[in-house]
Amino acid sequence: LTMVFGEKEIKTKMQPLKIGDLAPDFTFPDLDGNKVTLASLRGKVVFINIWATWCPPCRDEMPSMEKLYQHFKGRDFEILGVSIDVLGEQVVRPFMKELNLSFPALLDTQGKIKKLYATTGVPESFIVDKQGRIAFIAIGPREWSKPEFIEFFEKLVRTPAKSS
Repeated sequence: LTMVFGEKEIKTKMQPLKIGDLAPDFTFPDLDGNKVTLASLRGKVVFINIWATWCPPCRDEMPSMEKLYQHFKGRDFEILGVSIDVLGEQVVRPFMKELNLSFPALLDTQGKIKKLYATTGVPESFIVDKQGRIAFIAIGPREWSKPEFIEFFEKLVRTPAKSS
């Protein structure tokens, strides 16, 4: 995108997020229509996964995300699976049920998160620390229940939230 003002040319491009950046806030409905806002989870480690039902690598990594979710359940940890499926709930709910996924699925039928997080495709994951800063970015699928990831999340979850 290029905008020209008088003689000056200003280029505006979505800057990719970097580790240490404040995670952009968002609000999307879950499968029951409740609005979930990232900012309301400050003080928890939040695993944001941007995905779609039609994406085979997304399907492949979901069971390991569920294992991670079960491992950290009841602690300062949350997974938000943000689906960019245009058909929303009607395709996401059966998908979640089929794979026995119990972590929250959020519906972004307009794909707003793609611009907000400057993603290049699905799946992409952003791990947000208790201060709301990005601690890890994964482009493409991961085996999230591997010991090194469990250890990584364990450290983040154990780190006390700094009061501002």
